[in-house]
Amino acid sequence: MLNFLPSPLLYLISAVLLIVNTALWSGLISLGGLVKLVTPITSGRILITKVMNRFMWSWATCNGGILFLLADIEWDIEGLESLDKNSWYLLISNHISGLDIAVQTYILRNNIPMLKFFLKKELLFVPLMGLGCWALDMPFMNRSNPRKLKKNPKLKGKDLETTRRSCAKFRYMPTSIINYVEGSRFTEQKRDRQNSPYRYLLKPKAGGIAFTLSAMGEQFTNLLDITLLYPEAINKDALVEVMHGRIKKITIRIRVLPVPQVDDKRYFTDPQYRVEFQRWLNNIWEEKDETLHQLLLEHQAVSSKEKPIETQ
Repeated sequence: MLNFLPSPLLYLISAVLLIVNTALWSGLISLGGLVKLVTPITSGRILITKVMNRFMWSWATCNGGILFLLADIEWDIEGLESLDKNSWYLLISNHISGLDIAVQTYILRNNIPMLKFFLKKELLFVPLMGLGCWALDMPFMNRSNPRKLKKNPKLKGKDLETTRRSCAKFRYMPTSIINYVEGSRFTEQKRDRQNSPYRYLLKPKAGGIAFTLSAMGEQFTNLLDITLLYPEAINKDALVEVMHGRIKKITIRIRVLPVPQVDDKRYFTDPQYRVEFQRWLNNIWEEKDETLHQLLLEHQAVSSKEKPIETQ
């Protein structure tokens, strides 16, 4: 481990390693995407997708190796034992930092199918990233904003139909979809602007998860509720902190929950139905907020015991 080095030097080394790792594997995934683009046979495209998923697994594994080099991190994880790599999962999680994706793909890479993200259609044209995400079968969404819908009512429901078609390929192999339902990374400033009722979370948004459930129907085996905490980086950028070698512990709690059924016709037309679905998500967030509070209290208690007693 390199955490004996000065933090500015450690930050520089970690930045280089992370950039090289991402460029290498995204480049290989993009090359696979080009091959997939000209492959006419469905079974051939499925095989290429499996290879691309393995490349993403390698990216996640290398990220874990980089974290090992940066600091002596204690991984406090509960809930992995109940997961199945041959199942279909919808994940919901609190969102703290740009470090979250690297951490979650790393710790989950051998327990569930590689994570997929719903992306804006505009990202399809980003060099390397767009083609790489397409090769990994990540759905690109072209949601119509209210202004477009007002001008052309026929567009209503088109996004859901398009997403259902793009998700149809997930039937061929187990898949995990992750949704950061807060819609943004947590900061105290954002929490206060929202007047959020939670201590460590922003308000959850039910629309994205409802849209995903409507699009994929009964394909999901379970819902995974993931609670993520960096105890040394409260109110700090965890990615910056870990690149300086200052994060010593990463805490993750995983709950396996039943998949809620969403009637898309009712959700998008019945306000009361949407309120009930939002209430279900709010209950999960209340429990998550309390979990984070208890985990922080435990961390503070352990830290105070380990703190050396000053002598007079």
